[in-house]
Amino acid sequence: MESNSRKELVVSAIENGTVIDHIPAKSVFRVVKMLKLDSTDGQVTIGFNLESKKFGKKGIIKASNQFFENRDANKIALIAPSATLITIKNYEVVGKQQVEIPETIEQFVKCVNPNCITNSQQITTRFLVIDKADLKLQCHYCEKITGKNNIEIL
Repeated sequence: MESNSRKELVVSAIENGTVIDHIPAKSVFRVVKMLKLDSTDGQVTIGFNLESKKFGKKGIIKASNQFFENRDANKIALIAPSATLITIKNYEVVGKQQVEIPETIEQFVKCVNPNCITNSQQITTRFLVIDKADLKLQCHYCEKITGKNNIEIL
């Protein structure tokens, strides 16, 4: 029996929504949780450990009828800096955005310093991104530096 046939897994296209592509495989479920896609009523398709010529292994998330704001794109960039957001309307790609780590981050990252004023009072967190390549954030208030493995997204 000849085995030259090409085998593919076909995932249905979404009519409207967002595709998050090029997620590092190890970060897929963290992105799902952060965006609260694990508790949505809408259809979410998750691909994990998919072959990628560019990244080796990658993940992809298709979220029907979900559209993400710039704040969400910034959150995704902290976890998956190689990710691309693709906006779909009527089965057509209407927008494509490479996520990018911003210069400053406000509101959605918790300071790791338990003595920081942001952890005891109603003050919006603010961080300066001091290293985008290795992802290091410096708290505006206490100046504590947080590395990528300790970032807690609110």
